Amino acid sequence: MNTFLVGMGLFFSIHFISIINDPWRNRMASRLGELPWKAFYGLVALVGLYLLVKGYGEARPIAELVYIPPGWTSHLAALLMLPVFPLLIATYLPGRINGWVRHPMLVATKFWAVAHLLTNGRTIDLLLFGSFLLWAILVRISYIRRNIRPVYGLPKNAINDWLAVILGLGLYAMFIKSWHGLLIGVYPLG
Repeated sequence: MNTFLVGMGLFFSIHFISIINDPWRNRMASRLGELPWKAFYGLVALVGLYLLVKGYGEARPIAELVYIPPGWTSHLAALLMLPVFPLLIATYLPGRINGWVRHPMLVATKFWAVAHLLTNGRTIDLLLFGSFLLWAILVRISYIRRNIRPVYGLPKNAINDWLAVILGLGLYAMFIKSWHGLLIGVYPLG
């Protein structure tokens, strides 16, 4: 559990900087340079994510059960997960999806978190998926009071929407079929 908590602390502390103190983040980025700041940010986030995933895997078998999800929730979760990968890809392949959804990565994170909260009822699940859901909500709220930095990707193009959907659904199929089981140890649909 300690590995999980350290990972959560690292991952979310670096991700909450812009929410809590965007001017400080901007000062640090200009002092260090945007690229070194992003490298530092990315390194802390990756170490945190690694520890979070490792700790989650260690803690899940011994975590206390809070609720037992009904069997039908796995089908609802699979449906909620359907737009997740296309939205994630649309973040970096700008097109009309970005205009409709405003911030595709945050929406994808919310769908992902809710889907997993529906099908996982242990304390560790509530901590992990609940934290990501809360983070995505707080980031969206924080956009009201701060300047949004652009997400760099390809130029805006209608073909990007098709690419995002096709690639995203392909990734979704691969995750459902095998990758989720290989990476996480759980096969979502049996």
